[in-house]
This record gives sequence, C-alpha cells and structure tokens, in this order.
Amino acid sequence: MKNGIKYCLMFALAAFFSAGVSGQTVINPNAPYDSPYLKEHINQRKPIPYTYLREADVMFAKRIWRVIDMREKINLPLYYPTEPIKNRLCLFDVIRKGLEEGALHAYDRPAIDDEFQYEMPLSLVKSKLNSMDTVLTPNINTGLMDTVLVPRQIDAAKITQFWVKEDWFFDKQRSVMEVRIIGIAPMVEKIDQNGDFRGYEPLFWVYFPECRPYFAQYEVFNRFNDAERRTFDDIFHKRLFSSYIRKESNVYDRVIVEYAKSIDALFESDRIKNDLFLMEHDMWHF
Repeated sequence: MKNGIKYCLMFALAAFFSAGVSGQTVINPNAPYDSPYLKEHINQRKPIPYTYLREADVMFAKRIWRVIDMREKINLPLYYPTEPIKNRLCLFDVIRKGLEEGALHAYDRPAIDDEFQYEMPLSLVKSKLNSMDTVLTPNINTGLMDTVLVPRQIDAAKITQFWVKEDWFFDKQRSVMEVRIIGIAPMVEKIDQNGDFRGYEPLFWVYFPECRPYFAQYEVFNRFNDAERRTFDDIFHKRLFSSYIRKESNVYDRVIVEYAKSIDALFESDRIKNDLFLMEHDMWHF
C-alpha cells in the first residue's frame, strides 16, 4: 500500500514538473506585437526581375565559380544568426527551410556534378544533415582502437563557406556587363577519423533562379538601419558580399589550386577578376 502511494506521489510530481517545463517552452499566441508598426513589406516582396536576354546579344560570356567565406566581416549578415530567431534566419537555415517545405530542391553529387542532373529526395537531404560518423577512439581496457559511431548533426554554425556558380556576359543590346548566379552549394568541414580538419566538401547544389522568390521573402540584418533591411535576393542581386574565384571555365576543366598554390592562387583569382573588368572596359571607345 505504501509503495502504491509512493508511486502515485512520484507520478504526480513528475507530471507537475513536466507541465511546468512544457509551459515555459510554449509560444504565447496572444503575445504583443514586437514593433510600433506592422512589418508586411518583406513578406510581399518579389525578386527583382531579370532583363530579357537573347543569345544573339551575348558578345562575350565566361563561367565563374566562387567561394563565399562566411567568416569575412561583410558576409556576417549571411552567417548570423546561427540559431533561428523570431524575424531572422541565416542563409543556410533559409535554404534548409525551403527544402523542408518543398519550395526548393537539392541536387546530389555536388563535388563532381554542378549541372543539376541528380535531384536529391528530401529523405536523403535529412540523412545528410543528420548522419553518423565513425571515429577511432582508444580503449583504456584493451589499449586498442575501437570504432565508435558519433552523431553528426549539421547546423548553420558549421556552414562557413558556400560555392557559387555564375555566368558573366556582355549584352550588346544594352552595352553592359552583367552576372547571373546559376547555383549555390553549402560547404561543410571534412573531419577524418582522428578528428583532424581535412578541408571542405559540398553538401548539395540548389538552383538559384528557383531560390530567388523564396530568398526575396527573408530579410538580412542591416547594421546601419533596422528599417531598411534587404532580402537575401537583394544581397546577391546587388553583389553585397565578398568572395574569391576558385575556377573559371577552361579547356582542362581544372580549379585554380591545381596549378597555383598558396598566395599564387589568390593572385590568379585577382587576375581573372581583373580580366573581366578589362573585358567590359575594352568594349568602349573614349
């Protein structure tokens, strides 16, 4: 009898504390609005339309692959917040949310194929973001190395780089050099069995024209003015980010680091960037 009363009291206390904890985590649907005015502009935004382009008007074109390092100061609005807050998400969380909602589609084999030929089902995307790694750890009893499965959950804080694939072209109809992004790939760090860093690998590609309507509905932090926040589509359309070139279209189909190392790779990246500038400049006569 005493044991029955004891178990009943324990069950009641557990229910009480669980109710108290769960009550703290429930979002209040009647919470007051956290702004002096209703923010409805961003939710109704549409992507900036591209100007119509004919193949006959393209006098020059060059395909470029870039790397956006999220740790650079100008790119921090794309990297933060690493944890979602009420009115802001980082770039990777926006992409992940779009994939989960079915608004965006991921493409597999990102390291060897960037032409969006292998669409990745949502189940595979979730398994990539929540996978298991095998790590060798020493066994204190036997002195041997045991293989241990460690959960590997990829969150926004671990995505510190993005690949960007884009096309530069000169439109003779309007006499301008333009650039249009084709795809974006989030990069995750590669860790070997000893826990050492071994570079980066792409998770998947997303088709940027498909992302634009979705990106246009999420704002990016503006450190100068909270009332004038741009969207992710604005950031990419206006080129408000920093990056370096990792590859240009070439007959060998090789990246810069295959023929230039260390500081020479950065010099080669700047050379390609300067060649694009001179190409537009040389189209004009003064």
